[in-house]
Formats: sequence, structure tokens, C-alpha cells
Amino acid sequence: MKTFGAILLMLLTAFAPLYFAQQRAAAVAASAEAITPDSVVLYSRVRIVAAGDLMQHTPQILAAKSADGYDYKPTFRHVAHLFRNADIAIVNLETTLSNEGPYKGYPCFRSPRQVAEAMKDMGVDVVALANNHCCDQSSRGINSTICIIDSLEMQHIGVFRDSIDYKSNNICYLNHYNISFAIVNYTYGTNGLPTPKGKIVNRIDTVAMARDFAEIAKANVDCVIAVMHWGEEYQRKPNVTQLRLEKFMRRKGVDIIIGSHPHVIQPATCDPEQGITLYSLGNFVSNQSKRYTDGGLIAVIDVIRIADEPLRYSLELIPVWVWRPTYTLIPPTIGDTLKLRVADRRAYNIFIEDVKKMHPTAATS
Repeated sequence: MKTFGAILLMLLTAFAPLYFAQQRAAAVAASAEAITPDSVVLYSRVRIVAAGDLMQHTPQILAAKSADGYDYKPTFRHVAHLFRNADIAIVNLETTLSNEGPYKGYPCFRSPRQVAEAMKDMGVDVVALANNHCCDQSSRGINSTICIIDSLEMQHIGVFRDSIDYKSNNICYLNHYNISFAIVNYTYGTNGLPTPKGKIVNRIDTVAMARDFAEIAKANVDCVIAVMHWGEEYQRKPNVTQLRLEKFMRRKGVDIIIGSHPHVIQPATCDPEQGITLYSLGNFVSNQSKRYTDGGLIAVIDVIRIADEPLRYSLELIPVWVWRPTYTLIPPTIGDTLKLRVADRRAYNIFIEDVKKMHPTAATS
């Protein structure tokens, strides 16, 4: 009997794992059969990060001077991760670029190519050029700016070297995680400077804009983004023209509107089902130091698709204050504990409080 019992124990020990493995396999197979195409939820999210006016006044150029040229990367070191983590990062470049000096600030900007190199380093994908300073250095400035941006494999919108460039890049089409995008860019004007012969600058012209939106509609994209250089400088509320254009663009199918030019922050709206309007993100980086101009907002937008439902949108606004004289961008995660001079701490606190009053849900701490 002892021998029989030992043999039985050996058989159970040998075959029990096989039996239970078969039972687990059968259970998995049954679960798999229960899953149908209708029960699978497809989820995708595309993150868009946008900033306002990236300017280059003369003191900024001098501050960036280094032993072997210019270095702008320190300016963005505390916010670069936001852009690098984005699927689409958009910045309004309110200056022209050149491979050689003399470099100049206001009123006719001309900046080193290292500005664009720093933008590339922090992950910028799309550079909006249609603004009131795009013609500051005439034809030569447009050529060199676009050449530098293209050489760094960023996409430019709003300003074009010629008709061929316009046809290729007027509407920037992108696709991430099976969500398709079209991005366009327009400006109210160019400070009275004429558009150089052969060059193209997208103006805020509802007839021309309607043509673009009709072309986009034919492409059947999921999300349309318009980057607008509009409004009145230093006014903290959108004007009648901005409100009228916002309604016009909504009727034409625009989902996300990103505004710049006022150099101060303006209100924003976010409808999870209808889209987002950012009337003005304010200054990204500049030498302007008066109240309301010494910083701006970084917008973090999530575009979400669940199965075959309409897209949904969410918005986070992150304040960034410009710490002079180094022109380092300071978000609250850094600024709240950063050791600052008394005057700088006061300016930072006022900026953050002003943001809270206009945008109570902004990430101010």
C-alpha cells in the first residue's frame, strides 16, 4: 500500500500542473471569445503645447552672448520639458533670424540663428511666422528666417519664400495617434511694411481664410488649429474684431484658436466638446517689464478620441514669468521657492496673482 500511495502521489505531482494550465488556457479562450469589436474601446490622446510671443529685444541678445557665439538654451531650461513631452509644440516667433550680424532689437528685429537652435532643442515642431515683425528685414530676413527653420527640421507657417513654398506649407498637415490636424497662421498686419516682392504673408482676410478652411474641409481632418496674430497691444480683453473673427472661424470648422500680439494675457475658453480659444497667451519671452507684460502662459491642450466619438478637449494653463537680466523663464514650480531679490519677488508675486484673477484654474503653484 505504501508503494501504491507513493506512485499515486508521484503521478499527481507530475500531471497536476498540466491540468491546471489547461484550465487556465480554457478560461482565457472563453474570455477572448467574449470580446467583440464592439466591446473594444479605442483611446488616443494628442498633446499640443503652445506659447505666445517669443521676442528678441537688444538686452536679450546681449545677455545670450557667449564666448563662442550665443546661447539661448538657459532661457528655456525650466519649461523645455513641457515642449519635449508634447506631440505638437507651437511657438510664435516674433523676430527674424540671421546667420550673421549685426543683430538688432526693436523696432526692426534681427536675431541670431541660435534662437531657433534653442527652440529646436526644447522640442518646438511648428513655428508661426505671420506677425507684425515678419517683414522687419525685408526679403532677406524672410529668406534667412525660413532657411534656418527648415534646416533645423521645424515646420514654418504663415510666411513663405515664394508660391512654391506657399503651396507646400500654407496648411500644415500633421497626424498623431490616428488623429489628423491642419494648422494655419494669419496676422493683422506688418507694421506698415510692404510684403517684399515674391514673398507671401498670410493676412487676416476672411475671404482668403475661408478658402483655406474650405480646402481643409476637403481633406477631412479631425482638428483644425488657427494661430492668430490679432488684437490690440496691452489690452487685457479681446476686442470686437477678435470676437467677430472667433465666431467666423468656428463657423468654418476651426477647433483650436491660439492668439498672440497683445503682449498681455487675455481670457481663454475651453468647451470639452467644441474646442478652445486662447485670445492671447501674452509674452513668452521679451524684455518688456511693465505689469502684465513681464510673462505669459504656456497652454497644454489634450485632444482626446474615444472610439468613434467626437473629439474632446482639455486645457491647462501654466504661467511663466521672465526673470531678468538672464531672461530665464520661471514657472510656478520653480518660482515659488526660488531665491529672488525683494523687487523680483514682488514682481513675480504680482504676475502670479494677476494670472489667478483672470484664469483661476491656471497652474499657479
